[in-house]
Amino acid sequence: MVRLELDQVIMRRLKEDDIPTVKALIKEGCEGTENRLVLHIVTRPLCLFMMATVASVLRCLLHSFILALAVPVFLLIIFLKLTMPRSVGVLGTTRPYWDYVGSSFRGPPEEEETLSNPYCRISGKTPNLRKARRRIRTKEKETEIIDPEREQAAGQVWLADCDGEIVGCVSREGETRAGITRICRVVVGCWYRREGLGKLLVQSLEERERDLGTHRVYAQIPYPSKIGEVFFKKLGYRELGEEEGDEDEQKLEKPEKGFLGFALTKVFYKDL
Repeated sequence: MVRLELDQVIMRRLKEDDIPTVKALIKEGCEGTENRLVLHIVTRPLCLFMMATVASVLRCLLHSFILALAVPVFLLIIFLKLTMPRSVGVLGTTRPYWDYVGSSFRGPPEEEETLSNPYCRISGKTPNLRKARRRIRTKEKETEIIDPEREQAAGQVWLADCDGEIVGCVSREGETRAGITRICRVVVGCWYRREGLGKLLVQSLEERERDLGTHRVYAQIPYPSKIGEVFFKKLGYRELGEEEGDEDEQKLEKPEKGFLGFALTKVFYKDL
């Protein structure tokens, strides 16, 4: 773990040159979560009953008890790996993370867009934004154009930049209802966790959305992720359906579902 000075962190919009780094950061954050989701589905009673039924049929055909048990489990895991959206591994979104990130960058703005950092107001310091080393891009990437409609659908990706190094990111859905914002991804580099960076990213985005007129923020958390639940509950989020009067919102904000309709995520919300 590396000690991080939060008042030296700048939250800025994703740029085209940042895309490879952010993809690698998200892939690192997703590691292991997809496997836990697969295990969650495979161990549901209905799935166990189905696999036991198939195994009993295969027992008569294969004449091997161990093989008859292993084949249904193996085939189901392969099926889930191929059909489960990889992006559900962090905070739930129907778009794959590689397309989501690649479509979210903006063209070079006249003035760099940033989120406010409350730690700077407390310490009175001004963070220094160092320019990262320019990457050599191929001719194909230079000619790639992201049209405004695709960019709007992809949403926004905000990066935590500390001394020119990307240490975390938070993503906001693009297509949403009026006054509603969905946070679909929060990732912090493995060397900078438990330093308050995730909290800083979420709260800075909430402050911006509040200024834009947003009155409620939603976040979807992978079903087996206890760390994600604790993190958002500490920030004042509540699970949808825990209180009376959430019936209408439950019809509009539904968790991601996988094989046989099993829920893969839990929906949390916060009123700003």
